[in-house]
Amino acid sequence: MRSPAEAYLHRMFSLEGRTALITGGSSGIGHAMAEAIGLAGASVVLVARRETELTAAAGKLRAHGVDAHILPADLADEDAVRHVCDHAATFAGDIDILVNAAANNIRRPMDQLTRDDYDVTVRVNLTAPYLLGAHFGPRMAARGFGRIINVASQQAVRAFGDSGVYGVSKAALTGLTRSQAEAWSPRGVRVHTVMPGFVLTPLTEAAQAVPGRVEAMAARTLTGRNGDATDFAGVAVLLAGDACAGMTGQSVYVDGGFSVH
Repeated sequence: MRSPAEAYLHRMFSLEGRTALITGGSSGIGHAMAEAIGLAGASVVLVARRETELTAAAGKLRAHGVDAHILPADLADEDAVRHVCDHAATFAGDIDILVNAAANNIRRPMDQLTRDDYDVTVRVNLTAPYLLGAHFGPRMAARGFGRIINVASQQAVRAFGDSGVYGVSKAALTGLTRSQAEAWSPRGVRVHTVMPGFVLTPLTEAAQAVPGRVEAMAARTLTGRNGDATDFAGVAVLLAGDACAGMTGQSVYVDGGFSVH
């Protein structure tokens, strides 16, 4: 029997009986969010391009008791996105929680970007979240519960380090969050953007390789350090469950104070 404190925390933060679809779930922020959501009780379906890495990531989650499944897909390919929409609910039931964490990060100087750079960035970082939301959002609303978490970037609101089309796509993603919140919040769906700082993950390896970049980014924070993927565990559980019932359409900064320094 749970103590009163345990019962309260369970009621506020448990995700038992829920199913989450997490894109970019094989590494970095996406994997950390998948682990947190899974350990809070949800079944998780991981989506990423590389099946080998997905299999390894799911194996790590299963080793911790998480009910984890994989769905390989290149989200730059609209047919692959449709495949995700058609098959995600076949593993552990209807999708209650959608986490759009997959992204590409082409960060060349603006005048060196190609049309292909633009197209693939927009397809992965914006079009795929839009299509996934357009599929799962109405289904969540029809059931009276849903959570969508879009992972953006500081470059959504400020330019630095060759933001380029990456910044454009992430700014648009924050707008998508507001539009989705307007559409479905009255029927139980809560939608938020998570705004990381400079996080040391595979996605930022190219930026980390620039001499002095890691130190300069850490100096812009109030905590004195760059982000780590594990920093996103708590916010994932908060935004995926009942504890955020009074919140929607918000940009939630997990950046060590980067945005206010």
